Amino acid sequence: MRLTLITVALLSFIPHAHADDDPTEIGPFGIGSCHVRNRSAEDAARWVPFMQSLGLRYYRSGPTGWGQVQPQQGKWDWKALDEHMDYLTERGFISGGILLGNPSWNTQDKPGTLPVNNLAGWSEYVTAIVTHTRGRIHRWEVWNEPPNFTGRDQTPADYAKIVVSAYDAAKKANPDCLIGLAAKSAHINYLEQVIKAGAKDHFDYITLHPYEVLNGIADNAGTESVFMHIVPTLRKMLAVHNPAKKDVPVIFTELGCDVKKGAETQAHALVKAYTMGIAQGVACIQWFEGMDGDSGPLGLIDAKGTARPAYTALGQMIKHLGQHPKYLGWVLVNQKHYGFVFQGPQDAVLITWAHGYDTDDLHLTKPERLVNPLTGATTTPDQHALTDAPVLVVGISADLILYAMGNKDKPFPWDGDYTQARSVTLTVDGSHMVEKGLHARSGADVAEAVVAYGGSARAGNVPGGNLFIVDPEFLSHTTAPIEITAVVRRNEANDNAGFKLVYESTTGFKTAKPGWYTIPDNKEWHTVRWQIDDPQFVNYWGYNFALESDGNQYNKYYLQSVTVTKRGK
Repeated sequence: MRLTLITVALLSFIPHAHADDDPTEIGPFGIGSCHVRNRSAEDAARWVPFMQSLGLRYYRSGPTGWGQVQPQQGKWDWKALDEHMDYLTERGFISGGILLGNPSWNTQDKPGTLPVNNLAGWSEYVTAIVTHTRGRIHRWEVWNEPPNFTGRDQTPADYAKIVVSAYDAAKKANPDCLIGLAAKSAHINYLEQVIKAGAKDHFDYITLHPYEVLNGIADNAGTESVFMHIVPTLRKMLAVHNPAKKDVPVIFTELGCDVKKGAETQAHALVKAYTMGIAQGVACIQWFEGMDGDSGPLGLIDAKGTARPAYTALGQMIKHLGQHPKYLGWVLVNQKHYGFVFQGPQDAVLITWAHGYDTDDLHLTKPERLVNPLTGATTTPDQHALTDAPVLVVGISADLILYAMGNKDKPFPWDGDYTQARSVTLTVDGSHMVEKGLHARSGADVAEAVVAYGGSARAGNVPGGNLFIVDPEFLSHTTAPIEITAVVRRNEANDNAGFKLVYESTTGFKTAKPGWYTIPDNKEWHTVRWQIDDPQFVNYWGYNFALESDGNQYNKYYLQSVTVTKRGK
């Protein structure tokens, strides 16, 4: 970037990254796998060496399930786990563990449920496995992405019972071990309910699997601010409901991108995920997964061991950022595009990509070097066409570093500052949407805006439906009374059309009263209003509210504008 040089002495204020020799420590670059790649050392041998060669060190978990180590009541079998731990240790990996499962011999609980009716057996399992692995496994995640893999009728209170029992047993067996509270996606509402139901103070870190939020990044929906607010929103919740734990580490123990979106798209999503994850303070991202398994495909390498661009991209990030990069702050490249600055083991590094579908010229000055993370190719051009494909700029200037450091603690912008705004809006203007603090999740997928009745409008049957995201700086987690209004009209054929508004509430997704709204006609624009007292916007599924038409029959309408307004108390 063309910036005036300042004294290099100022760089002495920048803390440099360093490697930590403590085997209980953790860094941002982790890896995980599905069940079929994780049952034994033999399974691991098919793909773990590829991960080792990248410099990956932090492994989610081996075969630690209850039924795996206690296949029969009163009988313990540690062979597979011990061999798996030995294999990983010999290759320099630090592994965590997952406390989960309901073995077939446990007749007190239905299969596929939390074993709340056999807490004595559950506690015995936790005690045994934590004792057996003491000194080798330090982090224990309680269950895999609940409320997934729990009973249909089981509640946050049931999970809280499992957490408390596991915490008490594990700490008695090894006071130095760490216990993780878990939730699927970015289900912060669920975590809040679990804490309120009894899990308060019974955890040392939190795990999330924000696939849906990353999906918006992979689809280039411009939702970087949503991703950047996952940890801040979580900490906002903790500050209210469990202040003593508001600063606990956060680990994304699963995060990935389906290769069916395209191998390059997967690689771009990976770079952005690690970049923004580290920037917001995620302690580790354990990419799912190393080798293709039973879902996706999602692997860094395919089932035959062939590396994908994402594999190379992760290796380039580790090479240039190091195992423990220091986040220095964010910048707006050309006053518009996303940029994040890190101190690596040798140089300061800028990772940047274009905002949305824009393209722009990125100007460089020597000795800055441009690295393509998908290939590792390093060049020294005078300029580069910046697109949604992220690039690494190595050896950036002191000016740019100080600019980033000055922004580090400021809210990450998303087309404006809405921290003090009373309302946010989305309107259709000609051939595009004007988003002022309110964004349409699938807006980038719309081929063209529909112009009808002398005014602009968005089709109700856009790909992916009408999903909306409020700027997190306007409203996130905090419950405040709001009014949502939408201006709509039936199509030219006057087809019967309507929808219901479904929103994130304090108890999860909820249909706003009075329920279904039928659009009267196509003679004029109609304004529909919803008064909502219990919103809790956390982007659990990557959006805050939706206009749902229950399929394609009743979505033949036009949408002119949507507004979210904070009501007076």
